[in-house]
Amino acid sequence: MSPQHTEFVKRNEQYVASFGDKGNLAIPPAKKLIIVTCMDARLDPAAHLGIKEGDAHVIRNAGGVAKDELRSLIISQRLLGTREIAVFHHTDCGMLTFVSDDVRSIVKDASKGDANVAAKVDAIDFLEFKNLEESVKEDVAWVKSDPLILPETTVTGWIYDVKSGKVSQIV
Repeated sequence: MSPQHTEFVKRNEQYVASFGDKGNLAIPPAKKLIIVTCMDARLDPAAHLGIKEGDAHVIRNAGGVAKDELRSLIISQRLLGTREIAVFHHTDCGMLTFVSDDVRSIVKDASKGDANVAAKVDAIDFLEFKNLEESVKEDVAWVKSDPLILPETTVTGWIYDVKSGKVSQIV
């Protein structure tokens, strides 16, 4: 398989052809909404939530863990006016399948004897979880309790089902 980047310009030409007036969208999201979700390639938050460019900030990371995104949440709220945060985790998530020590071992084994790599990976909490619903509840509770998140923020927690495409509110 050839590297995917070799197709970026050609694929972008199709997007540009229908770009329209998107260049005039405001920087702050129109719906004052932040969606924190997983980086899983099976998720397309714009499609499954019916949002379009300019509507919301979509912040993605492994597992959709909110505490991994505090910097972005602060900037979105304090500089760009968002007032609602929706945390989305999903079924069949890889974050349910390991513990941090597993990842650390894989990285260290690939760099045997490199003390810098070992020290750096040992300092990372990979924020895995064992229970999907509990992880959503914990993330929402964390967001609501963090003093850097605006107190008037509406915070909800959701699960996206990768088999059906359905979303369910947990909190």
